[in-house]
Amino acid sequence: MPIEKLFIKIIRRIYSTYSLLLFGLAFFILLPFFLLLIAFKPLRKYLHYLHWIWSAIFLGLSFLPVKLRYKSGKLRKEPSVICANHFSILDIAVLGFLPLNFVFVGKSELGKIPLFGYMFRKLHITVNRSSLKDRYLALQKAMKAVDEGHSLVMFPEGGVLSEEAPNMARFKDGPFRVAIEKQIPVIPVTIPYNWLILPDDGTYLLYPQTSYVVVHEPIETTGMSMEDLPALKEQVYTIIDAELKKYNLHENRQSNFAENSAPGAARL
Repeated sequence: MPIEKLFIKIIRRIYSTYSLLLFGLAFFILLPFFLLLIAFKPLRKYLHYLHWIWSAIFLGLSFLPVKLRYKSGKLRKEPSVICANHFSILDIAVLGFLPLNFVFVGKSELGKIPLFGYMFRKLHITVNRSSLKDRYLALQKAMKAVDEGHSLVMFPEGGVLSEEAPNMARFKDGPFRVAIEKQIPVIPVTIPYNWLILPDDGTYLLYPQTSYVVVHEPIETTGMSMEDLPALKEQVYTIIDAELKKYNLHENRQSNFAENSAPGAARL
């Protein structure tokens, strides 16, 4: 390996380790406040402030700016189902900047992480997607969270499943079932660059650049029935997929990141 590439790899490893430590440090700073929200349920209306502070500490001190772009002005405060593409674990952090009081619906493995897992199980919703019973119970918990005034962040792909980012995996029915059942809007969200900033390759090697979050117009579900679910799912997929294609104009950018470090121009 040429000395220049070796040096760059070492610097990136140091930077990435620093960023990972920041993530943990921010969690421990906020842990007493998370415990307060767990102990006193009425305080959970402030959960989104903790999301924002955690994301601001982690991403701000990691020199990873996040820019939110709204297609239809600011978000309404009513409960909604936020559906975002999911190619990187960084997606969870950048969504912390959404100005909504929401809970995540995430894979059950997150609930097994020491301390963090306890917080996640108590304040968010975990689901074992290999278990039909667990998927059913998670949907019931999600609907209860909506009744309590929370929005939901649900990754309709069911996790980081795509092997060909930025091409998405097939969408699951769960987010759209909740939205139709509760007659609440679905908000498509496109996160175009996180698959390049933090690839899901197991190395946790960050490539610092601006992360964009594109918040599309809400799709109303009032009057829809379960017969409309396939069309709603297809509509959301098409919206997110079209935006991913606008931002990711260059081919083979992940394998040639050093030569193509700047994101493709966005067409808004």
